[in-house]
Amino acid sequence: MTWLITGGAGYIGAHVARAMTAVGERVVVLDDISSGVPERLPEEIPLVRGTVLDRELLDRTLAEHSVTGVVHLAARKQVGESVEQPLRYYRENLHGLTLLLEAVVEADVKQFLFSSSAAVYGVPEMDLITESAPCEPINPYGETKLAGEWLVRATGRAHSLSTACLRYFNVAGSARPELADTGVFNIIPMFFDRITRGEAPRIFGADYPTPDGTCIRDYIHVADLAEAHLAVARRLAEQDGAGDLTVNIGRGTGVSVRELADLVAEVTGFTDRPVVEPRRAGDAARAVASVDLVAKELGWTASRGVREMVGSAWEGWCLRHPAARLN
Repeated sequence: MTWLITGGAGYIGAHVARAMTAVGERVVVLDDISSGVPERLPEEIPLVRGTVLDRELLDRTLAEHSVTGVVHLAARKQVGESVEQPLRYYRENLHGLTLLLEAVVEADVKQFLFSSSAAVYGVPEMDLITESAPCEPINPYGETKLAGEWLVRATGRAHSLSTACLRYFNVAGSARPELADTGVFNIIPMFFDRITRGEAPRIFGADYPTPDGTCIRDYIHVADLAEAHLAVARRLAEQDGAGDLTVNIGRGTGVSVRELADLVAEVTGFTDRPVVEPRRAGDAARAVASVDLVAKELGWTASRGVREMVGSAWEGWCLRHPAARLN
């Protein structure tokens, strides 16, 4: 098979591309390089520069590379930005997905893996979030992911595609320093950014109904996430144009923000106590995945812990910010 990975030069995409090629899968990447980094990809992986909004480019890429399966990662993914720019999010995330699926159907591609998000659940009130939990997203980003799932499944049923929707929880860490996340949008790089500037990390809210008062989240190492994609891709290839799968991708273990801050202090040596600021709107007290279904369906479980996530993320951060080690 040959897999097209959209957004394959991004933080998650490059890990997925490398994991798939490491076991002999043929891969081609489509990325507009708006947030992707071409140097993340080894030379043997073809990189097509462009967007899923370009239908002619999609048709040409699928044909020229004889693509037989698609892993769709390309999307806008910042919650706050989605609230400010909903039209952009619906255009790029949902209209782009529509054009891609149209091209996939036209090219008779039969395997399609969609990068979804735990944001589809909204603010659930349960100990472990199962895939059957109500989906009530509270921002345009989550809405586009949920609508995207609907569209992927409906297209699969109508056109005999094997489809899968992976609901990621909080992705962190790096398989190699040069592959680390370059953005400062998630909590671990946000902590690192404050440390690098000589400022104490910030905790948003310490009065939640949790053991230490801070939010609890499920963190998944990006290398584990990449291996999950490989397991799902192989399942889709076996199904050969039939069936759909929707699974959570997490560890099934919660870590509080304060626990994470303590671990960051241990790894970095920066021991200033975090500053507690008011809660942010929309933050759930607890959001931890039930991972029973993915284990049952694929025999896959995450193997890397939070310390490895923080340590590997710090190595990647210091590669780009050498002065951080001196603070």
